[in-house]
Amino acid sequence: MSQKPYIIVLGNEKGGTGKSTVSMHVIVSLLRRGFTVGSIDVDARQGTLTRYTENRKATAQKMSSPIPLAEHIPLLPSQHTSREEAAAEDQKNLEEALAKLAHNQFILIDTPGSDSPLSRAAHAMADTLVTPLNDSFIDLDMLVRLKSETMDILKPSIYAEMVWEQKKQRAIRDRGSIEWIVLRNRLSSINARNKEQMEEIMKLLSKRIGFRYLPGFGERVIFRELFLSGITVLDLEDCKMPMSLSHVSAKQELRSLIEGMGLPNVDAAAAA
Repeated sequence: MSQKPYIIVLGNEKGGTGKSTVSMHVIVSLLRRGFTVGSIDVDARQGTLTRYTENRKATAQKMSSPIPLAEHIPLLPSQHTSREEAAAEDQKNLEEALAKLAHNQFILIDTPGSDSPLSRAAHAMADTLVTPLNDSFIDLDMLVRLKSETMDILKPSIYAEMVWEQKKQRAIRDRGSIEWIVLRNRLSSINARNKEQMEEIMKLLSKRIGFRYLPGFGERVIFRELFLSGITVLDLEDCKMPMSLSHVSAKQELRSLIEGMGLPNVDAAAAA
């Protein structure tokens, strides 16, 4: 891997889609493959990823054998009343945080479920942008406007247009590109008509809007119930916790997600 860290951004403009949960699981997956990882919580006002990280540190201190930890920085948005000055300060603070974490191989940035200059700046830094969506038409509206009678695509959403704008900004800044991945998250095990429609529409959208889509996590309690201890399904063995069949399935979902993201050198690390 090159010296420049690979930046993964978790983003959309809707809350409750599992961004912080996916963030923590991607972080731990990379740590357990032997990579060094830094993380930035741009949603520090709510601070879910920051609290998850703090909980993990507290658990690690109680354990006889260590669990891997990321180097974490929370960022609050600027309080300047001038929008231009606020955007400039946000950009400066983000660049300083990235510089502090630049010795890591990966940096993951978790963003808020709302639009802000800081969130836009973070999106423009991405090598890979991951957008989790609950598997429902309510969340799909965050990507695209649909005609209710026919389900025809009317136009991309404001968020999709923002992502395209940040792609252009990234290309202008350093001629880099952003790979956009959309996760269908909290998938139901029931093969309902709604699920089939979502599959069809996501295939069409991926071509029209320009993203890859992957299945994320099923609707499993395990992905959320470990928050207070700051651990993930990958830590259960080290924490001497029993593994159920549901836990094994959850680990496989996570493994499939990481492999599907196609991050640099990850497959080689897994094979090693």
